[in-house]
Amino acid sequence: MKTNITYVSAVGFHALLGLLLYLNESLAKLYFGLAMVFFTYRIVMAANHKKTFEVLLACAYFVGAEVFFRTTKGAISYEAGKYLVILFILMGMFYKGASGKGYPYFIYLMFLVPSIFVASTTLSFDANFRTNIAFVLSGPVCLGIASLFCYDKPITTGQMSKILLYMLLPIIAHVVYIYFYNPDLRDVLTSTASNREAAGGFGSNQVATALGLGMFLVTYRIFNNSPTLGLKILNFSILILISYRGVLTLSRGGIITGVLCILIFSFFYFYQATPHVKSKILGMFALLIVALVAAWFISSNQSRGLTEKRYANKNAQGIEKKDVTTGRKELFLGEIEGFLSNPFFGIGSSRAKDQRIEEEGQGITSHNEISRTLSEHGIFGIAMLVILLFKPLSIRFKNKGNYFFYAFLAFWFATINHSSMRIAAPAFIYALALLHVTHDKRPVHRKQIKPQAV
Repeated sequence: MKTNITYVSAVGFHALLGLLLYLNESLAKLYFGLAMVFFTYRIVMAANHKKTFEVLLACAYFVGAEVFFRTTKGAISYEAGKYLVILFILMGMFYKGASGKGYPYFIYLMFLVPSIFVASTTLSFDANFRTNIAFVLSGPVCLGIASLFCYDKPITTGQMSKILLYMLLPIIAHVVYIYFYNPDLRDVLTSTASNREAAGGFGSNQVATALGLGMFLVTYRIFNNSPTLGLKILNFSILILISYRGVLTLSRGGIITGVLCILIFSFFYFYQATPHVKSKILGMFALLIVALVAAWFISSNQSRGLTEKRYANKNAQGIEKKDVTTGRKELFLGEIEGFLSNPFFGIGSSRAKDQRIEEEGQGITSHNEISRTLSEHGIFGIAMLVILLFKPLSIRFKNKGNYFFYAFLAFWFATINHSSMRIAAPAFIYALALLHVTHDKRPVHRKQIKPQAV
């Protein structure tokens, strides 16, 4: 009962927080500062055996809050989310070290270095070298350091549940902010293009990614942390509210990724459940489908059919668009061309964006981390991708009971293919897949033997 009350209170607090930040956006800086101090204090003061858990809680919270802080301009810098994850992980390494078995991720980090030297000779004179390099490499560095720390570290499913909750709570605050920012969408939804206003005044791609992640996180709670009818109603309501506003950003990648993770997680959760539990899972999954369908139809009604047209790759007049990738195919092919022209050392970090500035007058950032890695890192990029794709399998062979594994990897892979590594979420969630998840031990209740009367 205490856990349920705490969860409801946490949800209510963050919903109120979202409203307060809408009413006074300047409070976002105070929120950011207090959160940073709070989690740093918890890490420093935690007992040694709890250090790893506290580090992961801190990272999870700022991963969930990163896009919200960007929206409200609360962070000390645009890339603060990634930098804080790196900082907390380094604190964890100071106290708990890194796994020697995760050495391929150290090699991965070393393979990032040559592109910096190449960039020093290839970037244009007008490009800000430090800023460009930091922007492009902050995501890969975050992934490498987090993976090095998390690899094969033991954690219970109960602890993982709390980590995911800490990631969900700031997303709930973000969703409340979005609702108040633009409660009536009929005036702003006039085309099938991704809509910044519907996303709360910030980039719809990143917001949809955060909301898609929120959809997945609350689905896990529906399956595993909703023992009472009240909690089921609460969590289904949160799912519908997040999904509804996520769809209305008209940014497809993040929402499709969220649904994909839900399906993969549901399959492995069902597959590993006992026969008795499987019947309950099927019932919950049916209700889950109903909730998602309801969110879709409500959003379709509010957008006057624009959501169907958007996901069917049509414009507002119902005419099918020629390019389903909305220009990302050209970016992808351009970066592959960069790899083919410089297959050994690549064209250098951030050079792909720099070239587009020179040739087209605008520096559109890459949406695909795979093509960008190949283009900017050359043969080292191939080695990096091999490590990222195949090293996690060694964990899976030893820990097949982790029903989060494939859902986490799916989130990472899908996100880097539609949004690159603009936010810390794909890096950190990839690292979570490398944890050695064990099931909580149930307490053993022994019947007390009464002494026999003599």
